[in-house]
Amino acid sequence: MAASRSILCLLMASVFYGCGGATEKKPEKKGIIHKTTQDVGKFDPEAKQLVVSDQKANATDPITGPLSVYGPAVENIAKMKIKMEIETFNAAEGRYPKDYEEFMEKIIKGRDIHLPVLPYKGRYQYDEATRELVIVRDEEDARKSGQEIPAADGQTSQTSEKAD
Repeated sequence: MAASRSILCLLMASVFYGCGGATEKKPEKKGIIHKTTQDVGKFDPEAKQLVVSDQKANATDPITGPLSVYGPAVENIAKMKIKMEIETFNAAEGRYPKDYEEFMEKIIKGRDIHLPVLPYKGRYQYDEATRELVIVRDEEDARKSGQEIPAADGQTSQTSEKAD
């Protein structure tokens, strides 16, 4: 009786705790929440197929509407953070960063700034002319985000597609 109880406890323990040896790896999360980047490109206003984000919440569904505010809110916060860092640099140095390379070296890398990864494949770029951070997306991803895209004839087009 005691031996059968011991065997039963041993079996139950091996079922609950595994057989030892191999440990199961947890799959890496695929979402963007809590992920950051220091990847900031150089803005080219002449680049084709890129759309500068309008940072507007495009909520059409009352259930998922609050979720559509996440992207524009994160974009605005990141832009304000970089604007503050650029102004702090100006106050300390008496000038603005002279180019993209100095912006990356002294502000992004030098101050160890990590920006949140953006939804709909948004990318950060630094505009040297305006000394601002801009968010760009490919046209297809901008449409998925619900942003209005200027058409060749001056009209705007908007499609409401679900994110991948």
